Amino acid sequence: MRAALLVALCTPSRATRPVAGRSGGTPWARRPARRYERRRPEKTPLHRVVSENLESWLEWREAAERPVPGYVEEELRGYLECGLLCFGFARAVCMTCRTGFVVAFSCKSRGVCPSCNGRHMAQTAAHLADHVIPPVPVRQWVISVPKRLRGMLADRPAAVNALTKIILDEIERLLCAAAGVTDAVNTPTAACPRLGAVSFLHRFGSALNHHVHLRALSDRRRLQAGC
Repeated sequence: MRAALLVALCTPSRATRPVAGRSGGTPWARRPARRYERRRPEKTPLHRVVSENLESWLEWREAAERPVPGYVEEELRGYLECGLLCFGFARAVCMTCRTGFVVAFSCKSRGVCPSCNGRHMAQTAAHLADHVIPPVPVRQWVISVPKRLRGMLADRPAAVNALTKIILDEIERLLCAAAGVTDAVNTPTAACPRLGAVSFLHRFGSALNHHVHLRALSDRRRLQAGC
């Protein structure tokens, strides 16, 4: 078993905050202490389904001559070890009350584990909101492709990159046309309006069906030359 020592700060029990609805000069109210509660993935239905059926499912795929890709099996096996103390943990100590507790290692995957997926999603959203997207209105674009193309895009990253560039170029052209901005041959590149956007690839639909599509966020303001 791997073990590590981690000294971490927990929320002080004497932390305070202003009372809602009162002015800044009024007394402060105590914030209730938050205690760490270890998650228990082994008690969830998803963990039980994967642990009980993974080996038989892999054998069935091998017998059908349709073996599972290595990265898929690695994701599933990593999920079965995520959050379990028997596969490694870190020991944390509160610097205020000196209370010790343990934190199980996570798989840090992006495919199966709900906990790690949620953490990645929250971290990415915080990064975009704090450091990438300016405080302006944004618009969401959902781009779907014909069914006959979804299978081709599933395992061709270069085709997905090309499709993303085409779509964002078309959105930029549409917004420029709506703003009355025309491309002139002698217009300097610095004076041409450009679209600011971020996009994410989704590989399945709400019913877990194979559905490759894109979601993009772009600036909702009208583009102006030189801005």
